[in-house]
Amino acid sequence: MSKVVLRESLSEIPAASQMRRDPAGDRPAADVEMARVLGTVPFRMALDSSGAGIAHWKHEPLHDVVAPMSHHVIMAYNGAVQRMERRSGKSVAIGTFRPGAVIIIPEGSSSRWDIPKPVDVVQLYLPQTTLKRVADEAGAGARAELLERTAHPDPVTSRLLLSAADVLEGHEALDTLFRQQLMDLLATRLLAAHTGSPSTIAPTRGGLAPKTLLRAIERLRSDSDSDVSLAALAAEAGLSRFHFCRAFKDSTGLSPHAWLRQHRLEQAMNMLRDTDESVVSIAAALGYSSQTAFAAAFRKLTGETPSDWRRRAR
Repeated sequence: MSKVVLRESLSEIPAASQMRRDPAGDRPAADVEMARVLGTVPFRMALDSSGAGIAHWKHEPLHDVVAPMSHHVIMAYNGAVQRMERRSGKSVAIGTFRPGAVIIIPEGSSSRWDIPKPVDVVQLYLPQTTLKRVADEAGAGARAELLERTAHPDPVTSRLLLSAADVLEGHEALDTLFRQQLMDLLATRLLAAHTGSPSTIAPTRGGLAPKTLLRAIERLRSDSDSDVSLAALAAEAGLSRFHFCRAFKDSTGLSPHAWLRQHRLEQAMNMLRDTDESVVSIAAALGYSSQTAFAAAFRKLTGETPSDWRRRAR
């Protein structure tokens, strides 16, 4: 499993010497170029070692050129309605930022942006290799080339992206699994709605065989984070990532990420109710980056803090 970088309230922008670049060229990774252009740091971000991932930015008005990047960048806007302008060569696109609108910057493209007001936006950094893999696994049969979009109405993609930033919990295994699922789900959506030859992806039916499902659940229950990557789970089942996720949900009613999240919650409840371990110790034992991250995740699912739940349960 690729190492995931979880960052909140970062204090510095990567220096040029620290910039990740496309091994096939000289393009900076999307998060690095965005930090340079926006002149700030993300409110929240989860990346793997390739630079693929999710970032939530809040930045001031923008008047600058975005250089070609090594990932596709898909953005969902979350703020007051405002007009913006995007220039690519002699082409000028004028759009309206509003909730439900998305922006797509295809890998390797460059444009100048003029946005007059502050912006709140969630961005997905999607490698072309992921887009092509999902197209192949889903039997889409289309060229996986994204179209450039400027404030394009797409409430489905927008809703998925905007909800993604709130799901990140400061737990490496959970956040990795969620990011991988989201990448594949959004790649499927992009292939259907934002390529030159939109794809029709037929729904798959049928769950996992009982023994295959049992092995997948054993992996999800493992204490080893490397066992719960989407690639490892799919390989164990002998399926592609795309088909494994759909078959697992058919079998359990939950995505792999949702199943693992529920399992971690049950573990937390058992430890809070049946032991005298401190909340700090329980957070560490369950793999959370901090007591604060654990408490926020617990409260999101139960409506209570771990300490309040413990007092009520005993």
